[in-house]
Amino acid sequence: MLERIRQTTSYLRTRLNNEIPKAVIVLGSGLGQLANEISGKTVIPYSEIPNFPVSTVEGHAGNLIIGELAGQRVLAMQGRFHYYEGYNMKEVTFPMRVFAALGIKVAMLSNAAGGVNPQFSKGDVMLITDHISFLPDNPLRGKNLSEFGPRFPDMTHAYDPQLIETARRVAKDNGINLHEGVYIGVQGPSFETPAEYRFFHTIGADAVGMSTVPEVIVAVHSGMRVCALSVITNCGLSGEVNDHEDVQKQANQTEPVMTALFKGVIASL
Repeated sequence: MLERIRQTTSYLRTRLNNEIPKAVIVLGSGLGQLANEISGKTVIPYSEIPNFPVSTVEGHAGNLIIGELAGQRVLAMQGRFHYYEGYNMKEVTFPMRVFAALGIKVAMLSNAAGGVNPQFSKGDVMLITDHISFLPDNPLRGKNLSEFGPRFPDMTHAYDPQLIETARRVAKDNGINLHEGVYIGVQGPSFETPAEYRFFHTIGADAVGMSTVPEVIVAVHSGMRVCALSVITNCGLSGEVNDHEDVQKQANQTEPVMTALFKGVIASL
């Protein structure tokens, strides 16, 4: 693992001209168009990056983008990797290890999620303040990579309090109705049953999705600060039928709001 991380890091350093980006942005389902806001960009297909997996999900373009956003140098993942695609947890979180090895200190994550909180509506945006892992594995299982972090990392403030406060301020300044809540990460790829939605609501979740949690665990283990946002693309307690095409459509419609929030937080770094 360490040798693969070194190989990939070495390749990306040459593409970055040894200039360390301020943040990495991970763009989830239907949110890849935020990359259009990045100026002076270099686009690198995942297939050209040594040891990188390749995203197989519709709505995930599969590119790493280097450029500037809100006056800051950034990397952006236009599509991520999921456990349900058949990758193991170390493969899912491999990019986050590479970004930490590059010296990037902030991870900005986005996802499309199902609304578990009955007060949420389609198109709402939720700032993640905590999470519940309902996944069958942990990316830190196995030998600890002590070069990155401790055997038992503290997850009390997995979502950085300062970045959370910045996101709140940006939302207020832009007149954005920003919800806050707990994200529960599940394996997928099947959408949740009504009984599962009710269960997740009972145990304290506000939104449910099939990503993000493994990335956050590895980012925190590696000493990175995390800010994460969910677009609520469907509301599970309403009994509506879930459809991936509709998820993508709803995420696309909410993209201007997500763009404003991401740009505002990144500008403050």
